[in-house]
Amino acid sequence: MPCEQQESGGAAARYVLGVDVGSTVVKCHVYDRVAAVRGSSSRKVKSLYPRPGWVELDPELLWSQFVGVIKEAVQAAGLHMRQVAGLGISTQRATFITWHKRTGKPFHNFISWQDLRSAELVNSWNKSLLLKVIHVIFTVLHFLTGNDRYLAPSFLTFSTHQTSMKLSWVFKNIHEAEEAAKKNNCCFGTVDTWLVYRLTKGSVYATDYSNASATGVFEPFTKCWNPTLCNLLSIPMSIYPPVKDTSFNFGSSDSEIFGVSIPIMAVVADQQSAMFGECCFQPGDVKLTMGTGGFWNVNTGEHLFASRRELYPLIGWKIGKEVVYLTEGCMSDIGTAIKWAQDINLFTNVDETAKMARSIVDSQGVCFVPGFQVFLPLHFLTLSPEGITATFFINTDSVSFSLILIFPVQIQKLCLENRMDFSLTVTPSNR
Repeated sequence: MPCEQQESGGAAARYVLGVDVGSTVVKCHVYDRVAAVRGSSSRKVKSLYPRPGWVELDPELLWSQFVGVIKEAVQAAGLHMRQVAGLGISTQRATFITWHKRTGKPFHNFISWQDLRSAELVNSWNKSLLLKVIHVIFTVLHFLTGNDRYLAPSFLTFSTHQTSMKLSWVFKNIHEAEEAAKKNNCCFGTVDTWLVYRLTKGSVYATDYSNASATGVFEPFTKCWNPTLCNLLSIPMSIYPPVKDTSFNFGSSDSEIFGVSIPIMAVVADQQSAMFGECCFQPGDVKLTMGTGGFWNVNTGEHLFASRRELYPLIGWKIGKEVVYLTEGCMSDIGTAIKWAQDINLFTNVDETAKMARSIVDSQGVCFVPGFQVFLPLHFLTLSPEGITATFFINTDSVSFSLILIFPVQIQKLCLENRMDFSLTVTPSNR
């Protein structure tokens, strides 16, 4: 997104907006032509928990926060909206919504990537005879052809993080969405798709390759929505948006929103965006981000690798003819674990944890199990960390020690899996 006008000579300066819609915060930065931040704004994302294990976002609240941080950031920079040359959007992945094609009305709130409502479906499928048959068929196909496209399905297991099972749940449980889909009036979208749709007043309905590949419904080898998987899960193929390049003209915002039209020039998933932002452009480059969750990504260049372990292939970004692939490992609970410990008053400030952990030489027998994404039956709730800390006296320094210790253990596990799967030389990003 080049800045077409000079800042000197009386011509109006041109700036670029970068908005990140994460799991905990919506942030906007205003960048000048040398990529210096001129103004910023952020608002906390409010998650909803309507039932145990369910995690949702209010689409209208998220939309108002998105618009709000853009206006506040531009104001903080002392600029006018007409000085903005373009907008790029980075979003949390696999959080999705469905809505009516003609009215634009959502059938439900955003269902978060952290949501566990599909746990029973996931367990049922992973134990099913049909999935075992699928494993055998694709194992044979991979043996006969040597094509890695058949390797991933031969190890296919479903998880609650994936969009596929939660989307299947939607069509089994939300009658309005099911009926609209039968009449080709149902739209599916991740956060990026919904925001672009709202920004353009419904004139643009699209996503990009990075967001699509993170849903678990998009086939990265063929770069298409997966019809076989959708047939298995009874998900109609008519609901999916067109998939565009990561760097692409997604239209312009309606002038009623910001007073002027702002071109939407890029849409990207947050982890792939972090990979790009850390300049991990060469095969073997790796980045580790630790936010709400932890994500380990390795650039695999123009080759898409299927893992026999817990890593999964993704499209990093597509810009013109260039397609960059990644492999990823996920740790669900990083910031979540820290926030839990703070909420039960183990400490008041995160900065205290380092001092607490250094005050002892070991965890004194305390073992922390970060099982926040595990859905347990009611009779197991007495074994939760909250129940333990309420019933027994535990040295808070020991808990902090074991809490901090679990993160490098998880990272080491992902690194080991990466080395066992690939012959790539891993190059950590120190930029």
